[in-house]
Amino acid sequence: MSKVDARNVYSTFSCSTGVESEIVESLRDSLSKGEHWPRALLKTVRDWSLAEEEIGGETYRYLLLGEAFDWLVLAKRLLDEVRGIVPLDEEEALIFHGKLPRELSEAQFRKSIGEEKYRAHLNYFYGVIVEESLLLAAEEEIRKQQFAQGLPDDDQVIEWAYQKVYGKSLTVLLGTFQRELGRPKVSSLSLTDLKEFTYWLFKHRIESSDSSRVASDTKKGLTRLQRIKS
Repeated sequence: MSKVDARNVYSTFSCSTGVESEIVESLRDSLSKGEHWPRALLKTVRDWSLAEEEIGGETYRYLLLGEAFDWLVLAKRLLDEVRGIVPLDEEEALIFHGKLPRELSEAQFRKSIGEEKYRAHLNYFYGVIVEESLLLAAEEEIRKQQFAQGLPDDDQVIEWAYQKVYGKSLTVLLGTFQRELGRPKVSSLSLTDLKEFTYWLFKHRIESSDSSRVASDTKKGLTRLQRIKS
């Protein structure tokens, strides 16, 4: 497993540099001149500096909790700016399935977006994507146990899954998350807030579990993720 490392993330993200419009214009110009769009897009991602921004009343948060880089949200925001230039089916394949028209190796992707953003991307991958898969695997294990015992499906399965993975209920964990980060106490989270909550849970699990348990759970999450992709 690649090591999660949030160091130096802030060196490539800031509140504002005032050059984002120039970066977008450069992307549009590159595409109009025939540059392969994935190459131009990833270069723009590498050069981007905003951690979040608001456009038309909608907040785009690219760096979750200051550490985890959700690069596909930035990709969508940039592709919206050049709508009509990139083939729609290829754009949708990237945004909804994370697939570029030509598969890049991990090393190529790392080089394309830069070392620091890549580390932040790994934080997102393990802290959000794999963590979500771990929770799903825990839910499935509990449902199988329920089925084997002849018990009906129960709405509490999700609460039990959080208890199984983190040792506390979803209700308690969410309350702690909101209190620590000064967030309003609401039971319904936006998609972005849910991602940040998941990343917070990941960090909580890493800090509160021994290394063997962390490795085992991470492997379980990766295995379930591979099944989803397959």
